[in-house]
Amino acid sequence: MNGPKTALITGANGGIGSALARKLHSAGTRLVLAGRNEVALKELSAELGVKFLLCDFTQPDEVASCITLAIEELGEIEAVAHCIGSILLKPAHLTSIPDWQSVMDTNLNSAFYLLHNLARAMSKSGGSIAFVTSAAAEKGLSNHEAIASAKAGLAGLTRSAAATYARNQLRVNCVAPGLTDTPLAAPITNNESARKFSEAMHPLGRLGTPNEIASALFFLLSPDNTWITGQSLSVDGGLSSLQTK
Repeated sequence: MNGPKTALITGANGGIGSALARKLHSAGTRLVLAGRNEVALKELSAELGVKFLLCDFTQPDEVASCITLAIEELGEIEAVAHCIGSILLKPAHLTSIPDWQSVMDTNLNSAFYLLHNLARAMSKSGGSIAFVTSAAAEKGLSNHEAIASAKAGLAGLTRSAAATYARNQLRVNCVAPGLTDTPLAAPITNNESARKFSEAMHPLGRLGTPNEIASALFFLLSPDNTWITGQSLSVDGGLSSLQTK
């Protein structure tokens, strides 16, 4: 499968973002990596020989500057993967207002700031934007009130933006993973009982890998798949749609 000519990956320092960066680089895509973990970005940038930009995507002004610099580096941006997210597992009555706001800023607002600054530029030649939502947006899971709300909002943003920019050949889709074995999920996956419980929740009996989520994102960004827009691709071991017990 062909990769896009150019791509911006946000949250490139994370497990999914870095896996996608390696896949796209292997396919010959010119990349700009962005995120706020300077140490991890420097390492990945040096490994792949590509430029990185430090940016806190919860800050609108920083996002605007980052997008300007990415366009200067790449010229035309053909593909964007927004791989920024967080995990908060608390019931509503134990979720503080600052925690709620942080989850919304990280998972939903950051995506809107990205779209706000990219849509006009990408509408000139079209392309593909892929967001990362969650199986929690598709299925009611206890103690997921904040993250489910944010990711469901992101799924709605995806569909609406896909409708708005379809006439410009700008495709907008999202991937909805189940629990994936990344550094972000380490507080869960490093706890043996929590990991076993999480694995059992997924009908395929295991957690996802960063490469599996990155492969789905690659598929949506590829110029070989230009008739797909407004879709949420569940890559979750059957969590959101199957009941086996």
